[in-house]
Amino acid sequence: MASVAELKEKHAAATASVNSLRERLRQRREMLLDTDGEDAALFLLLLLLLIVRNPLAMARYSKAQGRAPVSFNPTDLVCCRTLQGHSGKVYSLDWTPEKNWIVSASQDGRLIVWNALTSQKTHAIKLHCPWVMTCAFAPNGQSVACGGLDSACSIFNLNSQADRDGNMPVSRILTGHKGYVSSCQYVPDQENRLITSSGDQTCVLWDVTTGQRISIFGGEFPSGHTADVQSVSINSSNTNMFVSGSCDATVRLWDIRIASRAVRTYHGHEADVNSVKFFPDGHRFGTGSDDGTCRLFDMRTGHQLQVYSREPARNDNELPTVTSIAFSISGRLLFAGYSNGDCYVWDTLLAEVVLNLGNLQNSHDGRISCLGMSSDGSALCTGSWDKNLKIWAFSGQRKIV
Repeated sequence: MASVAELKEKHAAATASVNSLRERLRQRREMLLDTDGEDAALFLLLLLLLIVRNPLAMARYSKAQGRAPVSFNPTDLVCCRTLQGHSGKVYSLDWTPEKNWIVSASQDGRLIVWNALTSQKTHAIKLHCPWVMTCAFAPNGQSVACGGLDSACSIFNLNSQADRDGNMPVSRILTGHKGYVSSCQYVPDQENRLITSSGDQTCVLWDVTTGQRISIFGGEFPSGHTADVQSVSINSSNTNMFVSGSCDATVRLWDIRIASRAVRTYHGHEADVNSVKFFPDGHRFGTGSDDGTCRLFDMRTGHQLQVYSREPARNDNELPTVTSIAFSISGRLLFAGYSNGDCYVWDTLLAEVVLNLGNLQNSHDGRISCLGMSSDGSALCTGSWDKNLKIWAFSGQRKIV
């Protein structure tokens, strides 16, 4: 047990750390795009939470201090575009890092590249394997990658000329997985590096130029996943680190320089982890699971910081599963898509729902399968089994354009 003197010393050190950040956070607050003046408290309270190491401290402390949830009106986030063109369920989407383009993958066996501002299709790519599960833009926006049940990841150069039938040639096929490719993501600012996850329980770092595997994460190594890997997220603040979520109900942190073992394993979920996403500051990450919850973990300490759990409907004992998650640009909001068509906007600080896009006008008619935030934080795109994508724009006081 720590002595009173030691506790006072730790408290004084924590207070000094918080005070030293206060001015810097006040300046940063003006830069956050989806805030209402209280967002700096998120970072302060997360820091306090790490000090006291109490998974419930963040919400309890906030409520004790009279912190109110983010104020959200139904008109603050509105559906401004519906992207129609797929003839099958939409499974995946991704935004370009800098331009207003979106790529989507569908059960109809096509990739479609959209202009998010005009709703126009710039490319419609017919795939050799129609069972596509994931897609991603290269950092320069000139190429797209996709993968699925063919156990391969195909790369398309959007500047390539289509053939007589309008089909675009594949510029590279990355083969080596022994199971379906569930997720893919380019390493930020590196057009030639790509990470995939697979049903073979591994993740792979690829050299896109040569088509060769650079590193394999998991598999024969004992610290790897023990079931299908469903999702990966690369830390934009430190691109050597990425996390993977799996059907073994765990998340693992990997260093691309050390493929032989996972850096850390995170427990807490009770079912498949379908989606992982790094928090904007790169020190935390969020998860979404078949157990119906989203969770927030600290990357360095391994502690579970918050649980975002909804109550079951009166006539339904089972919770809808979480299919996909994304953070707002400040991290104050967590967007979660559910299997029943809901899309909750969570206050990450208080773990309270501030809006359900599923209840708004022009919402989806089916399962939310994927979602993503634009790089500037001005819009959210959702994809659904109703074959459509929808773009939700911040308006009113939250409009950032």
